Amino acid sequence: MTKLTRRQALAAGAAVPLAAAMGSPARAAAPMMGAGMAPYHRFRLGGFEVTTLLAGTRTVPEPQKIFGLNVTPETFAAASAAAMIPTDKAQFFFTPTVVNTGSELILFDTGLNPAGITDALAAAGYSPDQVDKVVITHMHGDHIGGLSGEAGETFANAAYYTGATEFDAWDMSGNEGFEAKVRPLADKTTFLDDGGAVASGVTAMAAFGHTPGHMAYMLESDGAQLVLGADFANHYVWSLAHPEWEVLYDRDKEMAAATRKRMLGMMAADKVPFIGYHMPFPGIGFVEARDSGYRYVPASYQFMLG
Repeated sequence: MTKLTRRQALAAGAAVPLAAAMGSPARAAAPMMGAGMAPYHRFRLGGFEVTTLLAGTRTVPEPQKIFGLNVTPETFAAASAAAMIPTDKAQFFFTPTVVNTGSELILFDTGLNPAGITDALAAAGYSPDQVDKVVITHMHGDHIGGLSGEAGETFANAAYYTGATEFDAWDMSGNEGFEAKVRPLADKTTFLDDGGAVASGVTAMAAFGHTPGHMAYMLESDGAQLVLGADFANHYVWSLAHPEWEVLYDRDKEMAAATRKRMLGMMAADKVPFIGYHMPFPGIGFVEARDSGYRYVPASYQFMLG
């Protein structure tokens, strides 16, 4: 048997990394990719297929100029700290929803512009010409912006649905966005009241206050329910958790707070999930009653269980 001296063993060991280095060329480090997320999220609701679309997101400074207008900075800071979010900035999400009923493809709201909604649709496997119906929950620019652009009408094959009270409220307002995006589609639009049907299992729910005729929608299929809440609550802490806090963009702040309390109470009691247009993407969660307010509970794997 050949024996190695201590000096020979050390020399052999020292040669190994050198040989490895000589035989393997150095590689550059993997590049930083930047933050990102998938632009769509799809799940089953009974016999429906529901897809939330991230049509845009941006960081907004000084959120208390928008939320909690009627509370002190100390109260706002305490609620933010409890939720582990900063007080100097917030992330906004713009989340239209597509519902495939099996016979129709229905799009709820259209984002800020045509590019945002068509890109998100494409990522989810859809094209604008496949959309059968477009439902506008209310007439704010981040919901009607994708209806049309320089290329014309985005959803050329679609019929349109919106609340009658909402359309009437904006009809004489002189709002440029309404005049450019909504009025040209009036002849193709069906106007709904509370309880009106977009399709079987898709029912309008009056949720006034954010705008004069703001609508939410109840989805029901094979015993499963989900609320498309639109903008009844605009932030999961500073609006949903504290429904009495005033929001800059609520036209009638007292009515909007009453609507939040009514809808949150119903969803918490009946354990009905909802999609919120401005909730953290993918925008789907539940409501839990807590003390004098509520808590947003993001969905985890509930909708993966067939």
